Amino acid sequence: MTSSFPNGTHQPSLIPEDQKNQQSRRWSPWRLWAPLAFQTILIGAIPFQSAFIYLKGQPVTLQTAPVDPYDFLRGYSQTLSYDISRASQLRALPGGEAVFKSLEATDKSTLYVVLQAPEKMTTPPTPWQPVMVSDTTSIPLANNQVFLKGQYENWQVRYNLETYYMPEDQRERMNDRIRKVQSQQAFVVDIKVDDQGNSVPVSLWINQQNYKF
Repeated sequence: MTSSFPNGTHQPSLIPEDQKNQQSRRWSPWRLWAPLAFQTILIGAIPFQSAFIYLKGQPVTLQTAPVDPYDFLRGYSQTLSYDISRASQLRALPGGEAVFKSLEATDKSTLYVVLQAPEKMTTPPTPWQPVMVSDTTSIPLANNQVFLKGQYENWQVRYNLETYYMPEDQRERMNDRIRKVQSQQAFVVDIKVDDQGNSVPVSLWINQQNYKF
């Protein structure tokens, strides 16, 4: 657009600064691509972290809690709880009562269970034992101890280790074994843990048989 002056000359009209800013924002490609790029990086980081823990994490064995075999098996997945899933058990450990009182008084839910390795190696492996509860990973640990990160909710603690998916070629064999022994014993589960307490499942032991996840 131009504007006419009495002498017949023309001068371009000025666009208000706020309109320039609106046009710049409207056509900036970063407004479209930046959020998509961020979401892609965020989604991709999750499996990368799990893969890194699987390769580099500390091997740990957990004791499962007994469950009804028909609740345990649902299609191609398995649902487990652990001895350390019960808040009542963790409260009795050093630091437990203070941590749970703090969590219940705030909106926070994250806690860390300190697990200690058994003295002897066995097959199936002997479960690691919980020895302390903390709300931070800044406390010093012995060489045979690790942090396991959990989320406290509805009187239970979850570790993102509660649901496993069975390989199709092992499903029927695992089902048969589980039905035979579940009424007599619980199972142990091998996991790997990083130095911040994040964990991934590795395998499940049924008697002397080990099944990889």
